Amino acid sequence: MSDTEKQAGPESSNTVQLAEHVAFTASFKTLFAEGMQLVEETANYLDGDGRAEAKLLAKPASVLYASESMRLTTRLMQLASWLLLQRSANEGDMTREQVATEKKKIKLEQTGPDISQENWPLLPQEFRALVERSMSLAGRIKTIDEQIYGDGEAKPAADNPVSVQMDILQAAFGGR
Repeated sequence: MSDTEKQAGPESSNTVQLAEHVAFTASFKTLFAEGMQLVEETANYLDGDGRAEAKLLAKPASVLYASESMRLTTRLMQLASWLLLQRSANEGDMTREQVATEKKKIKLEQTGPDISQENWPLLPQEFRALVERSMSLAGRIKTIDEQIYGDGEAKPAADNPVSVQMDILQAAFGGR
């Protein structure tokens, strides 16, 4: 069995592992750059304009801002960890076993913000946009991760392979 088939999991060796291919090509480099740019942009915002804007918020909105900014930074650190781990795997710096061990430390299951909360619209526009972008990136990475490494649940045998590959393409190119 080839390394690609071993990484692919239980799927047929005739199935093109598009998610894995995406993760090892220029598409991954684009995703990596996007993720790291979002981390940097968010850090700059939270340390600069975000700090100043947060001071102007009323108490309930200020509490929401504080909790959501912690969730945002946690989410981005988990995404950055996944991206860095995948880059190391892509470059051959880590064995599959090392990747599996380190991957257990990464939690891609993040809850999103409660945008229905009455104070959500009171938060700064730029902050809300950063949260939304982080959630979009998280969804794309989670989809790719599930396709490469599996999600721990058995997949039904009746999955349409074309549909699965289309989902992967949408995740990789921002369709979600």
